[in-house]
Amino acid sequence: MIVLKTAKEIELMKEACRISAEALKVAGEAVKPGVTTWEIDHIAYEYIKKQGAEPNFLHLYGFPATACISINDEIIHGIPSKKRVIREGDIVSIDLGAKIHGYNGDNAATFAAGKISDEAKRLCDTTKESLYKGIEAAVAGGRLGDIGHAVQSYCEDRGYGVVREYTGHGVGTKLHEDPSVPNFGTPGRGVRLLPGMVIAIEPMINEGTAAIKQMPDGWTVKTRDGKLSAHFEHTVAITANGPLILTQA
Repeated sequence: MIVLKTAKEIELMKEACRISAEALKVAGEAVKPGVTTWEIDHIAYEYIKKQGAEPNFLHLYGFPATACISINDEIIHGIPSKKRVIREGDIVSIDLGAKIHGYNGDNAATFAAGKISDEAKRLCDTTKESLYKGIEAAVAGGRLGDIGHAVQSYCEDRGYGVVREYTGHGVGTKLHEDPSVPNFGTPGRGVRLLPGMVIAIEPMINEGTAAIKQMPDGWTVKTRDGKLSAHFEHTVAITANGPLILTQA
């Protein structure tokens, strides 16, 4: 069931989304060669707690950390570790959120560790731009397929693979609510977009094939061909005046 939020509820969500965005920013600033993913996760945890909020990924479905931190060919759900050291040239995707006043925020971005290859930069730039293409299509009266098509066409026209198995989602009092928000679709098809809907739009884009593989830890998902993947996400409110990005740092 899709839960439409009132104007007052969206105002409450802004605080969770602000903290989520700021936590992502400070975590991203910590991405440097020689730093462990555990250290980055700890920075995010401390920041969220100091704001009086809770890290909403921690223990969700059994996940053991504040942030999903995925490197290079890891698409999503990478588990932070004291043994996982970031190297020069890595691209590091961080996905995290915060909960306060009963509402959630959720966002993600891919960061460069030092100097990255031109190919990696192009992938990251394309994925980020596809997120904003999807947001532009998140217009009241439109359809969910408009968002997915905007992301899919932008990335596939540039030769990239669009992950099918994982999608964006509604956000509210629960981190994951209806509807699912795929990064592919047909214009004019799917659920109608209504004022009061709050959704996370999150392209997960692969340098090569869209195919994925699940790792033995039960969480980490990688590209099947071993090529790079990037991930960007915003929590967005559908309003009568157009899409409103809530996780804008």
